[in-house]
Amino acid sequence: MKNRYHIDAYNLVLDSPLGRLGIACRNQHIVRLDYLDRTVPLQAASTPFEREVAVQLARFFRQSRHRFTLPLQMQGTAFQCRVWDALGAIPPGETLTYGGLAAQLGSGARAVGNACRYNPISVIVPCHRVVAASGLGGYSGKTDGQQLSRKQWLLLHEGNTLQALKMARQTPNNNRHTHSQRTLHA
Repeated sequence: MKNRYHIDAYNLVLDSPLGRLGIACRNQHIVRLDYLDRTVPLQAASTPFEREVAVQLARFFRQSRHRFTLPLQMQGTAFQCRVWDALGAIPPGETLTYGGLAAQLGSGARAVGNACRYNPISVIVPCHRVVAASGLGGYSGKTDGQQLSRKQWLLLHEGNTLQALKMARQTPNNNRHTHSQRTLHA
C-alpha cells in the first residue's frame, strides 16, 4: 500500500513478517495501517491503546487464528464500509471469492475488488481473504510483486493451502459474525 501519510502521522511503526507497518490512531481507534519501507524508523507504542494494538498484531503473527478486537474508524463510501464490514465476518483460514462476496452484498465483483483495494486497515480488516475465482486475485491494487506475496503469506499463515486457494469457494459465507467494536464512517 502506498504511504499517503507523512511518517509523523503514525503513532507506532512495527516490524512484522510482512515488512514494516505504520499504524495511525485517533481517539482510541485505528484509522490506518500502511506497509512502509524498511528505512522508516521504528516507533514504539506510547499509550495503553497503542500497546494493545502492538500486542494484538504480534499475537496475530504468532497465532494465525487470532481475531482482532480493536476499535476501528474507517473513512469511505457507504458501499466501501459495507464491504469492509463483511470482510471482518470471513473467519481466519477461510476465503471468499470477489464474486461470492458481491453476491452476498448484492453488488458486482469489480466493485468489491475496488473496495478491497482501498481498505485503509489491511491485515486487521482481512481483505486478503477475498480471492479471485481462478487464483489469488490482487492485493492493494496490485496483481504481482511484493503486495501479492504479502497476500499469499497471509493466506498461508492462516492455514489456507495453495490447492484450497485454487479451489476458492464462491458461495457466500453463512457463518457471519457481528463486530460491535468496528466504527465505520461514510
